[in-house]
Amino acid sequence: MSKSLGYVEVMDLPVTDAFVIPEGELHWAFSTSGGPGGQHANRNATKAELSWDLAASPIVPHDERARLTRRLGSRVRDGVIIVVAGESRSQWRNRQMARRRLADLLAEALRPERRRIPTRPSKTARDTRLKDKRRRAADKRLRKPPEIE
Repeated sequence: MSKSLGYVEVMDLPVTDAFVIPEGELHWAFSTSGGPGGQHANRNATKAELSWDLAASPIVPHDERARLTRRLGSRVRDGVIIVVAGESRSQWRNRQMARRRLADLLAEALRPERRRIPTRPSKTARDTRLKDKRRRAADKRLRKPPEIE
């Protein structure tokens, strides 16, 4: 859903086909960006900070909430995920970057974990490893000073 409030476009944030965050759950904060830019950077609040309260969101099922919290780890503070974008001199562009970053972050965390299938090294790989190990041991023996009797 998209609606316009003056010059700001209000839209839900699609993360996956089945997972969409309503615009009402996203919270914005703006501040001045650091770095070059002169008076524009010092006076205009172009850096965008997008936060989403994962813990309080009614759209996230319990099992997905647990997976997101576990996989995002330190990115979740007190149940809130915060994404910052301040590279551009345009607030609009920084808003778009922050939205995209949050969507990518959540999509990656929601992706099913791939299980590793345990495999055995081949006989050739084992023999090569042992041969290299013997060669390294021989090189190290040659580095030692000779024993004096």
